[in-house]
Amino acid sequence: MHRRDSRQSDPAGPARPADGRDASRRSTARLPSVLNVRSMAGQVLILQVGVVLLIVVAAVVALVLQARSSSLQEARNRSLVGAETFAHAPGTLAAMKSADPSKLLQPRAEEARKRSGVNYIIAFSPSGVRWTHPDPHLVGKHVVGSYADALAGKVHQDVYNTPGVGRAVDTMVPVQDTDGKVVGMVSVGITVKRVDRMVMEQLPLLLGSAAAGLVLVTGGSVLVSRRLRRQTRGLEPAEMTRMYEHHDAVLHSVREGVLVISAEGRLLLANDEACRLLDLPEDPTGRRITELGLSPPTTRLLASDWTVTDRVVLAGERLLAVNVRPTAPHGGPGGSVATLRDTTELRELAGRARVARERLQLLYDAGVRIGTTLDVVRTAEELTEIAVPRFADFAAVALLDAVRRGEEPDGASLVVHRTAVRAIRDDHPLHTVDETITWQPTTPQAQALRGGHAVLEPDLRATRNWREQDPERARRMLDSGIHSLITVPLQARGIVLGVVDFWRSEQDSFTDEDLAVAEELAARAAVAIDNARRYTREHTMAATLQRSLLPRALPDQPALDVAYRYLPAQAGVGGVGGDWFDVIPLPGTRVALVVGDVVGHGLHAAATMGRLRTVIHNFCALDLPPDELVGHLDELVAQIDETETSEEGAAITGATCLFAIYDPVSGRCCVARAGHPGPALVSPDGTVVFPDVPVSPPLGLCAGMPVETAELQLAEGSRLVLYTDGLVENRDRDLDTGLRLLAGALGRPDRTPEQDCQAVLDALLPDRPSDDIALLVARTRLTDPDRVAEWDVPSDPAAIAPLRAAAARRLDAWGLDEIAFTTELILSELVTNAIRYGSEPIQLRLLFNQDSLICEVADGSSTSPHMRRAATTDEGGRGLFLVAQYARRWGVRYTARGKVIWSEQSLEAPEAGLDEALLEEWDESAL
Repeated sequence: MHRRDSRQSDPAGPARPADGRDASRRSTARLPSVLNVRSMAGQVLILQVGVVLLIVVAAVVALVLQARSSSLQEARNRSLVGAETFAHAPGTLAAMKSADPSKLLQPRAEEARKRSGVNYIIAFSPSGVRWTHPDPHLVGKHVVGSYADALAGKVHQDVYNTPGVGRAVDTMVPVQDTDGKVVGMVSVGITVKRVDRMVMEQLPLLLGSAAAGLVLVTGGSVLVSRRLRRQTRGLEPAEMTRMYEHHDAVLHSVREGVLVISAEGRLLLANDEACRLLDLPEDPTGRRITELGLSPPTTRLLASDWTVTDRVVLAGERLLAVNVRPTAPHGGPGGSVATLRDTTELRELAGRARVARERLQLLYDAGVRIGTTLDVVRTAEELTEIAVPRFADFAAVALLDAVRRGEEPDGASLVVHRTAVRAIRDDHPLHTVDETITWQPTTPQAQALRGGHAVLEPDLRATRNWREQDPERARRMLDSGIHSLITVPLQARGIVLGVVDFWRSEQDSFTDEDLAVAEELAARAAVAIDNARRYTREHTMAATLQRSLLPRALPDQPALDVAYRYLPAQAGVGGVGGDWFDVIPLPGTRVALVVGDVVGHGLHAAATMGRLRTVIHNFCALDLPPDELVGHLDELVAQIDETETSEEGAAITGATCLFAIYDPVSGRCCVARAGHPGPALVSPDGTVVFPDVPVSPPLGLCAGMPVETAELQLAEGSRLVLYTDGLVENRDRDLDTGLRLLAGALGRPDRTPEQDCQAVLDALLPDRPSDDIALLVARTRLTDPDRVAEWDVPSDPAAIAPLRAAAARRLDAWGLDEIAFTTELILSELVTNAIRYGSEPIQLRLLFNQDSLICEVADGSSTSPHMRRAATTDEGGRGLFLVAQYARRWGVRYTARGKVIWSEQSLEAPEAGLDEALLEEWDESAL
């Protein structure tokens, strides 16, 4: 680094030549080290070059021999072709049969020899005398060698020493006459020298190729040897052997696993101990760490580039302490080396830690899952669900009857009620749910209830006291494999609520450590059960209060046929709420229908509901129209909220209400609502509609805004359905779905309101209602027109007499002669007051009801008369007093065009006559 900095600081220096000389020196220095015969690399290089040289020599020899063989074969083929061609050439046979064959064949043979490039073409007679030869001096001489095969008519090939030519490849072909007789033979030859010359022509190419191959292979061997030298550090074989022996001894003898992993995550080396500890497959070298079947934590640890010291991982049943270090910083290639140490001695401790962890997890889950509702039974079921099968194979909870009712037990009774049972199989021999059990004093359950402490029975076969309760059931329990029991009392605030039994059949017997876990489970469950018990008590009180505040029976009235249903929310789910309904008879055979809902649950909601119901009754006594009544109710709720929020912190804002008044004479129904769901209207043919009724904000939030109403004209036999939101809406169902289900349940004609109520609940009632449900179904009736009489009254006192006469006739037609006199007196007083103090238009209406006669006088004035006791000197002021004496009740209601003064008479004869009433008015003390 220092030299490099010097070169950089002097750019004008001869840096490049110096670098070239250094490179040359390094190159020349490497080559001798490679050729060092003492190093492993040098020996490998020499061996490789020697082997390659032998291979090249052998290849050259083989190629030369092959070339020679090929040349000889080519010579044989050419000589055969030449002999066959010349022997069968036209004129050859005739020349051989002529008187002087040499004269005819010699020129032709020489010409053919020169053209074909063979060394000789010799034709000779069957006796062996030559007819032709390249050397004319040998013509007529006897041939050398055997030609018996040719004389026998066969082709003969061989190598001969031919006179005048030398050693040659010779082919003899017989020339046969038409009768198959051999008349002569042709011998064609190519000298061996010529064949050798052909081989020598190919030899330079062969030698050049061999030399080039030798150079290439030698160069490759040098490169391989250089790499081998780098890998072996130039060590001699003896040193390599000693190093390997030491490496092998250390690697496979130590009781510590060693893994070498490449940068790509492949296993390069694993010793025997590592294979044993990790249970590696056969021949794991070269595989990726992720392919070795290791546990996910171990795989992540070994495949990462982390530096780890004594990291404990679980490999199968072994706990291994793992150390991982990278190899690159120490001169090696990229990757890591890991060492594994078996910490078997920590196995027992790890097992205890696992058991402790499982118990802590069990207790944590119990704290989360037990007591999710405020229902005693459900809480007991949650205890058994968390215990089976993680802690026990069977679990059973039995509670005192007082606890199930929400009451506080007055002592540890031995009579309990089986509340929840859970088992790993259905055919268990334990007591079933809802079964009442009286424990014998010697049983573990009785000891737990009376002593207030848990009882452990690790071996049920060795004990007898628990069998006295039910010997036959105990025998079945033992036969089913149950062998161990823990009984724990359920105690909260020092009060025993019941007992929980944990049984085991397939798990190991309970121990003292399990006893502590069972007591903790029971303690947590007992607190939740006690909370649910107290909530049940409050729920029962609220339900009792609420039912006492709701109407116990519907009043008799001729306008509507009414049925209702009220269902409080289930204990532990929603609790008693503030839903209510009411049916209130009004003057003039009218009826008010009320349905409301107070936000919240519990005693406060029930009490608030009672207050609102009372207020509505009071407002109805004033005979207010729906819009005014809802407006006054909103003002009252707002005032109550202002007062009670500052004093007690409990407001009722958010209450909703629907108020409707139905008049059977006209068939009209006036509806107003404040934040409440609108009504459903079922026509006589079964058609269901939801009328558009203007909605105002909930009570207490209208802020003085006017309340709008809707006028509905109802046919006789129509059904008006009022309900609270708990019927059509819950956590699992939205409002639109609820309304659609409600319409489907109501869409059948010719059903009574009672049948409608049942059909609606069957279709919409959830299994565990979380909110109160109030349902009111009213079927309309219309007053018979023959039972209604109306007269327009002129503003003239003289009209009273004819009016009384007309009324008397109508009463006679109705068969009401007994009350005719009092009726004439009442209507005379009311009409006289209207003429004297009211304004036009004035109208009289008589309504013949089932058990009463209603007289109504309407006028255009809004002044209200008041009844008072007249002084002895007063000439008037006694009219309303007489009306009050003879009528069952009377009153005033205001309309949009004035007021109506009404009276209601019983159809029975008056108990006292007019004279007695007058005597009471003017008694002696008054005189």
